Amino acid sequence: MPNKSLQKVAVDATFDLRWLDNFSDKFEVLEFSHSDAARMPKVAQPLRAIIGHSASAPDFDLYPSLEIFSNFGVGYESVDSAYAAKRGIVVTNTPGVLTEETADTALGLLLNTLRELPRAEAYLRAGRWKKEGDYPLTQGTLRGRKAGIFGLGRIGKAIARRLSAFGVPVSYCGRTRQAELELPYFERLVDLASSVDILIASAPGGASTRHAVNAEVLAALGPNGVLINIGRGSVVDEAALISALSRGAIMAAGLDVYENEPQVGPKLLSLANTCLLPHVGSASVATRRSMAELAALNVVSWIEDGKALTPVAETAHLAEKSWDSGALVGKD
Repeated sequence: MPNKSLQKVAVDATFDLRWLDNFSDKFEVLEFSHSDAARMPKVAQPLRAIIGHSASAPDFDLYPSLEIFSNFGVGYESVDSAYAAKRGIVVTNTPGVLTEETADTALGLLLNTLRELPRAEAYLRAGRWKKEGDYPLTQGTLRGRKAGIFGLGRIGKAIARRLSAFGVPVSYCGRTRQAELELPYFERLVDLASSVDILIASAPGGASTRHAVNAEVLAALGPNGVLINIGRGSVVDEAALISALSRGAIMAAGLDVYENEPQVGPKLLSLANTCLLPHVGSASVATRRSMAELAALNVVSWIEDGKALTPVAETAHLAEKSWDSGALVGKD
């Protein structure tokens, strides 16, 4: 084992090291910000690991000795994992630990969107209940509805379980039919949308899903339809969504993610038939601590034992290493 002076790990400045017991005792931790492009090359040569949120091919090229990029989050479309694989850099993410929290948020967002609960609270807090009487009856309800989930991964399945407990039938659309599931499957998203009146987007980002929820899909969802996006902002064509909401082509939308977050367009903010959250799907102390621990454990396991715990698919073949005269060799 190389001595501690060589065990340098860069950690994104937004990552709270207080969540990690003894991590700073194991490694020399270098906090950084990707906006500070001039700093990292100075420490790149001995750097073995990074814990962060995004990395492009040029970013990876700054770090000639980098072995592992531990992504703080389950989605990793902002990490060029294909290029990392070419460089022999293993990329990991944090699947599983945020599933239940995000699914809880999805159901809360759905109920808030249908029943206008945040608006009802604001009505009370403004003193309007006493002055003006009861809050108006909501047009939206969860009763008598059918839901479709776009992207039935871990989070999608957790959402489906919750909807089932609410008595809401669930169908899904994804890359492939999952034979072990008895839920109705649709190959085309537009066909799923036409068969339901709640569409929940829980799909990952990236080129293959960009603007998958487009004007055609929203038209198929219909004027009683509700869109919930708990996945990635890029999945929804935001301009088409604003148009559909403005024209009454769909009833309402609840969003936790956006195309250009943290920027949310004024047209979207002005619409009364929306419920908008600031990307808080997994944002509890307990869940973020679990994510941080898994991100850190990937680094610890890699450096101390030569194994990555949760490698992404593109670098799974690099998940174990051996040392040959000091050179890193990936194992298939």
